[in-house]
Amino acid sequence: MPTFRLVDNPPRRNLHPRRNVRLDTLVRLRWLAVVGQSTAVLVVYIGLEFPLPIWACLAVIALSAWLNIALRLRFHLTQRLEPDRAAWLLAFDIAELAVLLFLTGGLQNPFSFLFLGPVLLSATALPPRFTIMLGSFAVACATVLVFVHYPLPWDNEDPLVLAPIYMMGVWLSILLAIGFIGVYAWQITEESRQLADALAATELVLTREQHLSQLDGLAAAAAHELGTPLSTISVIAKELENAIPADAPHGEDVRLLRSQATRCRDILAKITELSSSGEPFDRTPLTSLIEEVVAPHRDFGVGITVSVPDDRSSEPVGARNPAILYGLGNLLENAVDFAAYHVDVVAQWDSETIEVSISDDGPGFAPDILDRVGEPYVTSRRRKPGKNKDDEDEPSGLGLGFFIAKTLLERSGAKLTFSNRVAPLHGAIIILQWNRKEFERLLRFAPT
Repeated sequence: MPTFRLVDNPPRRNLHPRRNVRLDTLVRLRWLAVVGQSTAVLVVYIGLEFPLPIWACLAVIALSAWLNIALRLRFHLTQRLEPDRAAWLLAFDIAELAVLLFLTGGLQNPFSFLFLGPVLLSATALPPRFTIMLGSFAVACATVLVFVHYPLPWDNEDPLVLAPIYMMGVWLSILLAIGFIGVYAWQITEESRQLADALAATELVLTREQHLSQLDGLAAAAAHELGTPLSTISVIAKELENAIPADAPHGEDVRLLRSQATRCRDILAKITELSSSGEPFDRTPLTSLIEEVVAPHRDFGVGITVSVPDDRSSEPVGARNPAILYGLGNLLENAVDFAAYHVDVVAQWDSETIEVSISDDGPGFAPDILDRVGEPYVTSRRRKPGKNKDDEDEPSGLGLGFFIAKTLLERSGAKLTFSNRVAPLHGAIIILQWNRKEFERLLRFAPT
């Protein structure tokens, strides 16, 4: 039997850092199998009085129980097995079940479908290569049991005889169940892992944005706190300037000290005015929010046009929400990356809704994944026409970052619509809509 190397904390660079199985899980499941197998054997032998090699069956079950006891005595059950070690234990379970079925009728035994158990567990917890190997081993065991096995425990006066074609059907059903259910379980679990990873990344982004937003209040508080000592420095500097002759050795230094103190006061005054007016530390108009998002992307060789209604007297004013800033910034950055020459940002509003659209003249969303845009790890944009496909620096699609942006915007109450521009135009269009009342009462985003 192989030795088992247990890991408490898998390395961060492990290819499958989340695919380690707790030893306690396998031990508990094996105890459940031991109890179930013992009960089934004893009920058939004692209750139904069917002949079967009882001591051989109990010996096989006892071997499984002995392995559990050895694992419990040797290792801490709270630790996690590496994938290959867990696969060995699951392979033992398949072999133990195969021997037990060999003693009790092979595939004629209705419990032969339990071959699926270890393979299903592997599909949900281990890398695909181990699941394939375990599935192949289970199919091999089932194939051997079609031809080689002890008689099925039954009444000697009325023996049960199953047609060979029926046995082939049972074998085929086990094969298909292992293949289909195994693949299905792996796919569902993999999607759950990807979603969990994406949500974890989202929470990290939110934490970072929350820290950045908190700097606004800290800056305003610092402006007020520094005002008094800076005023004192300015007064003393002015008195020293008046007391020291202009041609004195340190006269120039005193004048420089006073001018710099005056400059500091002007800077703090601007910060205080921004804080009291609510821009950008508290609340900001929609156009200012859009301009803050657009400004960092104006120097990337792509023209950006922002269109807003001429009448801005009823312009919505909302919180400077980090979630909205990051989400809009990510969408705009992707539009700039994929645009050929130009990106249009259009904002409009009425008394009920607020709508912002971002469109570009790039290749647009790939039609086959348009309905899945925004899911994690989905490559959703085609390369710009005429670009070298081997260029590693060329963006090839939207994935986790786009998912994070979509999640943040939806949490802020936005509804997102994705489409391509109607021919002969080309490019992608993203439309965001908020309920105006909800947008205007948005507080600073705090991760939950």
